[in-house]
Amino acid sequence: MKKKFIISICLFILITIQLTPISICDDIEDNEIVDVNTDIISTNSKSSEIKIPETNSRACVVIDRNTNTILYGKKENEKRKMASTTKIMTAIIIIENCNLDNTVEVSKKAAGTGGSRLGLKTGDKITVRDLLYGLMLCSGNDAAVCLAEYAGESIEGFADLMNQKATDLNLKSTHFETPHGLDAPEHYTTAYELALLSNYALKNQVFSQIVGTKNYTVSINGTPKELKNTNELLGELNGIYGIKTGFTNGANRCLVTACKRGDIDIICVVLGADTKKFRTQDSIKLIEYIFSNFKNVNLNELITKEFESWKESNINDIVFNKSVPQKIELDIDDLEYNQLPIRKDFIENLSISIDFEQNIDAPIPSNSEIGKIKVELDNNIILISSIVNTNTIKKKSAFFYLGYFFKNLPYIMQSEL
Repeated sequence: MKKKFIISICLFILITIQLTPISICDDIEDNEIVDVNTDIISTNSKSSEIKIPETNSRACVVIDRNTNTILYGKKENEKRKMASTTKIMTAIIIIENCNLDNTVEVSKKAAGTGGSRLGLKTGDKITVRDLLYGLMLCSGNDAAVCLAEYAGESIEGFADLMNQKATDLNLKSTHFETPHGLDAPEHYTTAYELALLSNYALKNQVFSQIVGTKNYTVSINGTPKELKNTNELLGELNGIYGIKTGFTNGANRCLVTACKRGDIDIICVVLGADTKKFRTQDSIKLIEYIFSNFKNVNLNELITKEFESWKESNINDIVFNKSVPQKIELDIDDLEYNQLPIRKDFIENLSISIDFEQNIDAPIPSNSEIGKIKVELDNNIILISSIVNTNTIKKKSAFFYLGYFFKNLPYIMQSEL
């Protein structure tokens, strides 16, 4: 009878566990081992045709860090939950606004936060810097709440800071409710805007150092604790230097990755992968696709060459109405960017066009826009810059006409005779 009772209790517990919905943030609950080396899938086909990778993730994007240009996209503007990749915003707000050497006392609310954890208890003492490492390496939700309470006085107050920062960065399809990313109705972003946020954050040296750290030792109440980064690609795939993993039931598997090889520097975002293995495979596929098939094109060099050729053929045909005789000096305004990765089989489709008025009224101040030069790829404008006059184009004054009259008076009188 006693045995039957014990068995019944065990069965009840097992059934309850299976039926209870769980909202977990990040991969600490997951024992799935992903071997990065065996998951690398070649994007080099035997044929000359370049094939776009197929991905399991619901939304993906790869951007060039130097220009924010999308190199690959799949539903990149679709609003989605982003799980613990939320902590990218949490971290950058703390880094930009707080003294990282200050010590924080952990509240009961922070200590009781579920999901992936740093392992904080009520009353624990820990520095802001160590909380950041706990936030970004082991994806501690308890660290997230502790930081939010420290900087924003409450989760709601910190969410206001997050949303203000999103507005400042012009992230129009992004909204935050929590500092950790556990599923919430109005907590979302897009793959593209998450990439833009990541690019901004990585420009901060402290942030970049934290997310690029594989292992770190924090101190809680003076006791050391070893942390390991949840990012399965960091230190395993050539060129990876960050940045953040994520998982909830609503968001599925998410991963933001930064990778640099040679002169190409990218951010890859995958959101909504079914498994950890799929998110790893998708990230590797997209990264290898870019580095195998894209080449950095020096747009500045191409534009300069085209512009100099155009000037030789056209500068003598430009008429500045009512201007004094003078040498006209033209130049191109500073380009928004000088280089851009372009798929190798698309480079031959690049074209450069110049729009310039042939008749312009003087006077014209120096460095005025008097034309445009455009770079297009398959009829899509990828770069546009102004053509300016580097010297002032002066207008003829009354004294000029008077001087001209007296200078030419003998000829005028002779013609009348």
